[in-house]
Amino acid sequence: MSQSYEKQNPAFYAVIALLVFMSVGPVLLMFINSFKLDVDIISGTSGLLFLPTIQNYETALCDVLWYEPEHLDFCSLKFGGAFINSLIIALVSTMLTLVIGCMAAYALVRFRFMGRDTVSLTTLMVRMVPPAVLLVPVFGLWNNEFCLDKDGLIGGAIRDAFGGRGDVCLAGTHSGIILIYVAMNLPFVIWILQSFIVQVPKSLEEAARVDGAGPFQVFFKVVLPLIKPGLAAAAIFTFRIAWNEYLLASALSDRNTKTVPILIVNNMSEFNVEWGVIMATGMLLAIPPIIFTLLASRQIITGMTAGAVKG
Repeated sequence: MSQSYEKQNPAFYAVIALLVFMSVGPVLLMFINSFKLDVDIISGTSGLLFLPTIQNYETALCDVLWYEPEHLDFCSLKFGGAFINSLIIALVSTMLTLVIGCMAAYALVRFRFMGRDTVSLTTLMVRMVPPAVLLVPVFGLWNNEFCLDKDGLIGGAIRDAFGGRGDVCLAGTHSGIILIYVAMNLPFVIWILQSFIVQVPKSLEEAARVDGAGPFQVFFKVVLPLIKPGLAAAAIFTFRIAWNEYLLASALSDRNTKTVPILIVNNMSEFNVEWGVIMATGMLLAIPPIIFTLLASRQIITGMTAGAVKG
């Protein structure tokens, strides 16, 4: 049986090629420049006509390498510590956001209470607030209001055990950054998961209750497996924002909790910009989100094809 295929307009392929180039081009350029010396990057040597070097990666990873790079007298870039901070903050904030968000979305969809529609709309409106607006009030609260006073019982015990001022504030801690990231991403996660929970038939939940399943068993064993694509999409969104966010992290972190984006910006000064090291650090920064997205995308594809029937 002959099949006829509608011929696509050449402009369609041109637009697709342009979009691919716009997406992959900057990453490819950053990858190539990460193997160049600063003199080659500044002088504008074109294409692949340069002598590749791994000095930029050695400089970026100097605190985790098992050997001491010959071209370095002192390791000033602490990428390993910043990478661990970014990983802790991104993973924990993503996990907490998904746990709280899926429960809140389920309550908004399945339970009837006064103001339900208003709460649902308000959660999305809160997400529209720019992070820059939250910077000053959050910085003030995290440094003054949410502290354990050094004159109090708990603050005094901390002072006696660990020294220092004795007061413990959310600013400069992993918890403080994680908390603001959860609050910032939670509205969007609730909104996107509602659309997936609505598609879950109520009859499945009712059948589980008839079989003796409790509310938590219905939620974790019936609802959650059916909304895996939504959870994966929300996880990708939350992880990438928490991993790449700079503005709030720069104000709420200290030298022990700074993340990789802060490390990259701090590597630039008024008189010296190490472009090669910045490119290498940027490539290292891009690897975890790519891996996380690929792993989460498998859940999206699995969920979309779970009900497919071969005909």
